[in-house]
Amino acid sequence: MEPLQHHNSRVINKYFTLALLLLVLGISFGLVGALQYVVPGFLKEYLSFEKVRPLHVTCLIFWIILSATAAAIGYLQDYTSKKIFSYPLLNLQFYILLIAIVIILITYVLGIFGGKEYWEFKPVISILIVLAWLLFLFNFYKSISLLKQQPVFIWMWLTGIIFFLFTFLESYLWLLPYFNKNIVNDMTIQWKANGSMVGSWNMLIYGSSIYLMKKISGDNKVSHSKLSFALFFLGLTNLLFNWGHHIYTLPTHGYIKHISYIISMTELFILGKIIYDWKRTLQQSKKSFHITAYKFLIAADGWIFLNLILAIAISIPAVNVFTHGTHITVAHVMGATIGINTFLLFAFYYDRFSNAFVSFKKARLFFNLGFRWANYSLFLFWITLIILGIKKSIWQMSEHALPYSVMMQESYFLFVLMFLSGLSLALGLIFILMPLFKYLMNSFKQSIQNDFTH
Repeated sequence: MEPLQHHNSRVINKYFTLALLLLVLGISFGLVGALQYVVPGFLKEYLSFEKVRPLHVTCLIFWIILSATAAAIGYLQDYTSKKIFSYPLLNLQFYILLIAIVIILITYVLGIFGGKEYWEFKPVISILIVLAWLLFLFNFYKSISLLKQQPVFIWMWLTGIIFFLFTFLESYLWLLPYFNKNIVNDMTIQWKANGSMVGSWNMLIYGSSIYLMKKISGDNKVSHSKLSFALFFLGLTNLLFNWGHHIYTLPTHGYIKHISYIISMTELFILGKIIYDWKRTLQQSKKSFHITAYKFLIAADGWIFLNLILAIAISIPAVNVFTHGTHITVAHVMGATIGINTFLLFAFYYDRFSNAFVSFKKARLFFNLGFRWANYSLFLFWITLIILGIKKSIWQMSEHALPYSVMMQESYFLFVLMFLSGLSLALGLIFILMPLFKYLMNSFKQSIQNDFTH
């Protein structure tokens, strides 16, 4: 793979490597949090649950953002067969994000908070993220040249970049008195912004998925088809409106909730259909040539189906009243974050790097084992979370509910199962990552050294 030897590609690889490190950190913090359900007080003095949760969430959010950024930039470069407009700007963006991430993680460990859900750090740190994203938007747009007659993945990437910036800024409207002095306004805008923000990085990931399917098949139809553009417009509509199912429990206008319920059912369905139709038309030789990336696309398709079922259920207002704030919501997030987004991101990693190291053939046994192990473990983890959520839903809606501590004690076996399945999932993911990690870390160290010696 020639481009991997080029200095410019090493800039993109730094994003992939940092993202991978954050994934490992995020998994580790998640395991600590799960263990604290099983062993109350575990590491409480140093890493209490109120620290572990934002550490876990933040690492995984930046895992998705950095990987999606690198995939979009890398595939844009492949598609245009040209250099990105400015690699120095891309490098500057990387270091700004790196500084922001390090500061955020340190403040969490020290117990210094000051933000809202997802972004619980001091608001002043967000200036770094906004600055980095403005550089990304400028660099990406200048690298496209023309927007006319572009394939759907270009529109998805550009839309995702613009709307991430918009929704990230929107998530800080709580700093204004109109919102922070009214609890309904405050919660509405916060849940709205975060719900739409997920849609923005989904645009980046889905755009890269369509490009990868085009690359594997060698057929441009998938990137210009009516169905793919339907996914784009539907994803954009989801960005604008599907957040309403997050606020069913708030006293807001009914029509917002009804519109969001209809829209939130459709995006995953169309993405799943695109992958399913593409899989049916793909020749066996092409499946075999891109076998690792292909496996992740198919696994993501399966998780789209499972998560769609759960999403339909919890988007029904009468059901959402029971499930909101329970582990059922966590199951939905885990199914989407790991089963869909992470597996799609892994497809991009293996598409880019599987030919870059000789040792991959030796590690194929570990990869195949980890792939199956991770999927089975994730399913057990997902089911356990749903059962925990049902149990809490029944408890919190019961007229004669037991004390909370008693309910938690009765759920102890399920918490143990949640931790063990999470640990098993982590091992499966480590096996998957093993072929990538050594190569990327060596490349990362060389790239950092070059930056500070030239």
